[in-house]
Amino acid sequence: MSTTLTPDLSALPLVQELEVTSEHALLDTLESEAVHIIREAVAELERPVLLFSGGKDSVVMLHLAARAVWPARVPFPVLHVDTGHNFPEVLEFRDRAVERYGVELRVASVQDYLDDGRLRERADGTRNPLQTRPLLDAITEHRFDGVFGGGRRDEDKARAKERIVSLRDDFGQWDPKNQRPELWRLYNTRHRPGEHVRVFPLSNWTELDIWRYVARERIELPSLYYAHEREVFERDGMLLSPGPWSTARAGETTTRRTVRYRTVGDMSCTGAVLSGATDVRDVIVEVAASTITERGATRADDRLSEAAMEDRKKEGYF
Repeated sequence: MSTTLTPDLSALPLVQELEVTSEHALLDTLESEAVHIIREAVAELERPVLLFSGGKDSVVMLHLAARAVWPARVPFPVLHVDTGHNFPEVLEFRDRAVERYGVELRVASVQDYLDDGRLRERADGTRNPLQTRPLLDAITEHRFDGVFGGGRRDEDKARAKERIVSLRDDFGQWDPKNQRPELWRLYNTRHRPGEHVRVFPLSNWTELDIWRYVARERIELPSLYYAHEREVFERDGMLLSPGPWSTARAGETTTRRTVRYRTVGDMSCTGAVLSGATDVRDVIVEVAASTITERGATRADDRLSEAAMEDRKKEGYF
């Protein structure tokens, strides 16, 4: 009795060429959609701003904004809500990036709010949840009526409930039941005085799409995204880096490991992953094989509850 085996065609040049062509076609579609969204929003809004932390999603979004308005310069500022617990490498990259793109950087500082008593430190030392008030105050102070955010739908379940253009009320809050339809790629940015909209050009992108686009466009990212040796200690299944805001507790041993970061937020709650991916191609292979989103794998503040992100979004975050 003979057995018929299905031949492995993946190594054939024609199959490889088709795979590359398909990947580029997808990236072209995603890029075209994002550029269209940015152009539509800029045409309708009076005072837009782009949230920019120096992380991969915000860097890609700034790159797309520059492409959307080329040959002009990006006509709106970028805003970083600085927790004060950022990786130094990311802050240095942030400053170089805004200079390279020729955009104005505005910073809303959580530390300023702690210094004058408008906010208090959390018992767990994590400052990510403290970003909401400085963000909303910056929006009010500068009268921003549209905020570009780098949220993607594969990051968290709460994102699947949100549209590309998300209305926020005069308290900056999000009502998941108050979502506008977006048929035929028509995006409604209208809002009453005091309200504003959040605009998510990367809504249909995945982490893998981001990395493939970074590779294709040769976009520079902070070095933390690639494998490097670092002192880390394990807590709750995450590898945290010791520093002024995250120190090993009794029973936690600090060791030197080869790691990289999938997301580069607050040092006190952002974990690293063991990795040998030293360049963008290696990262793509690693991300393609992963079954856990970067937030689920490396962000302690998103593990507080099943609805942690949605609760923060309702309050005005992101």
